[in-house]
Amino acid sequence: MATETEVLVVGAGPGGYVGAIKLGKLGKKVLLVDKDKLGGECLNYGCIPSKALIHAAGQVYKAKKAEAHGLNAPGLSLDWAKVQAWKSQLIGGFNRGIAGLAKGSGVALMTGTVRFTGPNAAEVQTAAGVEAVAFQHALIVTGSRPIQIPGFAFDGQTVLSSKEALELTQAPKSLVVVGGGVIGLEIGTFFAKLGTKVTVVEFLPQLLTGVEPDLVLPVTRNLQKLGIDVLLQAKAKSYAKTEGGVKVEVETSGGMKTIEAEKILLSVGRAPITKDLGLEAAGVSCDSKGHILVNAHYQSKAPHIYAAGDVVGAPYLAHKASREGILAALHICGQPGEPLGAVPWAVFTDPEISFVGETEAQVRARGGETISGRFPFSASGRAQAVRETDGFVKVIADKETHRILGTGIVGPSASDLIGEAVVAVGIGATCEDIASFIHPHPTLNEAFQEAAEACLGQAIHVPASAR
Repeated sequence: MATETEVLVVGAGPGGYVGAIKLGKLGKKVLLVDKDKLGGECLNYGCIPSKALIHAAGQVYKAKKAEAHGLNAPGLSLDWAKVQAWKSQLIGGFNRGIAGLAKGSGVALMTGTVRFTGPNAAEVQTAAGVEAVAFQHALIVTGSRPIQIPGFAFDGQTVLSSKEALELTQAPKSLVVVGGGVIGLEIGTFFAKLGTKVTVVEFLPQLLTGVEPDLVLPVTRNLQKLGIDVLLQAKAKSYAKTEGGVKVEVETSGGMKTIEAEKILLSVGRAPITKDLGLEAAGVSCDSKGHILVNAHYQSKAPHIYAAGDVVGAPYLAHKASREGILAALHICGQPGEPLGAVPWAVFTDPEISFVGETEAQVRARGGETISGRFPFSASGRAQAVRETDGFVKVIADKETHRILGTGIVGPSASDLIGEAVVAVGIGATCEDIASFIHPHPTLNEAFQEAAEACLGQAIHVPASAR
């Protein structure tokens, strides 16, 4: 006898478990299946563990730098094995929390690998055998996986994905990071703070491709301060194992270069996990890269089968997946659809970068005109007090209406500060709106208010020439 459910949710990452719980709260009978742990890649091998380790390394680094303003901590060190144990405990707590939330919403859980066998049928390979499942609707939220390049297959020992890098019990003496995107720079930065000699090899002419160059510049400067070597327009060609690690051959504009290191972190991008799901049997179509093709309501070619998160396309962000999972759940339950809205980015480098909405170039490309304002953290009392003055807040607004179209932040706590800008862009707030609300002093979020005022030529704490 097949297990029957109203909605089969495939994948328990931030899109899947959130979508499943929403469906349960809306009264649907839901079966949530994942081949691994609840929380998916984000909780177990990505977002949460990386931010925990970034925080730990950052605390020690800041303490060692703080002697200049009176903090003396001789002999300060970090027990990385204990940090890893704490990280595992943290993740375990979240795993149990998700299970409790699912149970409280009436969501049934199953561990196994799903393969669709028809439009309304699937098989789940579990530890106990194969179980048949019959469903009315399905939501596919299987996420993405790191991709490899020729000559650099992941082996978990020498060539690491982000998963293995985040599970190292001690910092490597040296590390070659192939790929200067978000994951590579986040991990490379925290290892550099622990004393690892880091070299970043990036194929393109800019780190963090796709991020505005002025937001990247303070990060690039700090990479130099950390002693990280950056090779741009460079290609990792091959590597050979040595007694102490590896030798990586890199093609640069100046010729071939050999870099010796203990380990390699390969972080050149991700690809959707849709292979071997039996999508053809379910009537679901994909594009050439393996992304499931969906409409504005996240319905696939088979209208009763939905997909969300990384499997429907970039950006590969956990919060985007969660929101899409909820929107798909609402449509499954017959509720009115909502637009996804502006998707914010947060990059946990040092300093952090965040942005939301349109850039000036994007507005110009569609024929619009803008005004912009900038407020540097060097003019912020709070940033000065905590000695984190690198970076700025930049606000982009429509020239005629002054409606805020986008915001970029590079600086301390940028990932936390972007929330106000997300709301401003989402509700169509104007620069005058933001300027008119009192922001607490001294805080970092005053910088957003001042940047909005700078758009109008009215910022108080920066000279007119700096706006």
